[in-house]
Amino acid sequence: MRLRSINGLRCKQLKLVLLAFFIMFILWKWEEGTYYNTEDIHPDSLVVSHPANSKFVDQRTSSDEDFPSVDSLPQPVVKVGKQVTGAPPPVPLVGVPANVGGEQGASPSKSKECNHRNGRWVPDKRRPLYSGFGCKQWLSESWSCRLTQRTDFDYEQFRWQPEACDMPEFEASQFLMRMQGKTIAYVGDSLGRQMFQSMMCMATAGEERADVEDVGAEYGFVLAPGAKRPDGWAYRFPSTNTTILYHWSSTLCDLEPLNPSDPATSYAMHLDRPPAFVRDNLHRIHVLVLNTGHHWNRGKLRANKWEMYVGGSPNRNKNIAAIWKAKNFTIHSVVKWLDAQLPRHPHLKAFYRSISPRHFFNGDWDTGGRCDSMSPLAKGSGISLNRSEDTDAEGAVMGTRVRLLDVTALSRLRDEGHISRYSIKATQGIQDCLHWCLPGVPDTWNEILAAQLL
Repeated sequence: MRLRSINGLRCKQLKLVLLAFFIMFILWKWEEGTYYNTEDIHPDSLVVSHPANSKFVDQRTSSDEDFPSVDSLPQPVVKVGKQVTGAPPPVPLVGVPANVGGEQGASPSKSKECNHRNGRWVPDKRRPLYSGFGCKQWLSESWSCRLTQRTDFDYEQFRWQPEACDMPEFEASQFLMRMQGKTIAYVGDSLGRQMFQSMMCMATAGEERADVEDVGAEYGFVLAPGAKRPDGWAYRFPSTNTTILYHWSSTLCDLEPLNPSDPATSYAMHLDRPPAFVRDNLHRIHVLVLNTGHHWNRGKLRANKWEMYVGGSPNRNKNIAAIWKAKNFTIHSVVKWLDAQLPRHPHLKAFYRSISPRHFFNGDWDTGGRCDSMSPLAKGSGISLNRSEDTDAEGAVMGTRVRLLDVTALSRLRDEGHISRYSIKATQGIQDCLHWCLPGVPDTWNEILAAQLL
């Protein structure tokens, strides 16, 4: 009887040991990413936040550069959601602590990880990083406010000082050396294109560079018959073999013509598929920056003949029939897909950039909204938040290896930095309070990106 009891005890101990080894094995595999769930996102299981919980769901947006034309949107445009007037505003730091910005002899904390979201705008006479007059090779004329009738340029002379740490100064030659043999890709809407043009100006210090090669054809960026512009640009710096490119994908959905032989065909807007360009080129991209947000409205879908598809078929799921739900579903879908790819591409660093805020005051873009302030930082100079103002973007990257490039709150303080009424393509009485003057705020987005690549 005693022998049987001892054997039973040993058997139990052996089972516990085996169970412990099994649990350790599963945890090890989880860390390695082998067991990461790569299944498709299902609309029924996706938890998304309503526009009422996000201050930056934009209802009506511009075309790529010609803001007032709105791509000839049919009227009226259906509104997606409402901004919440009762939501707490960004916290303006009037009397910031001495260690923010490293002033008054205080040294930045070395034990605290640099949080680029929080900090403040500080004057810097060394800015801008390049000249709006000189960077004509890369900078669109309509975004270079130095080429317009604007006369105030104080907005150019500010830099972002993160809280409790210093952000390294951007230096073009050093950055290109760090990016030697690498490809940086921006994929998104016209705000993504602004970031791309900003980076080209920063990487060249705004100087003419005859040695920089146009390699757009390598990525399929050719001007299609009847098109105003190709769907992307790519340039290579031969000295370091660094490629910087941009691909137009305003909603981050894969678009597929329903009838390729018909020039007037509609397009399947696959909410659960990343853009084909990203799928096909991911293996040769080292830094990927995605963004979307300002093209999600019924007017854009109708004007572009986009029809929402999920699972290869027209969407019949009411859970994502609303535009704001479709947008959130797409963001979650593309981020989850990208996260599943990262173990196969260890060279790749992936970012999702939070939404760029609009600054229409006293109306919207077509109802007299204005952003022609000439007073930088009139609403405060700093931000101290414990979460992103773009809750949709933050929720999508949470728990993934895709990083959030959080620029929403710090950009919210810069309402004087928009193109405003100085757009060279403006319609009378309409201001562009969506796009930014360059040099300007998007340069800071790239500085934060460069700092996170160290």
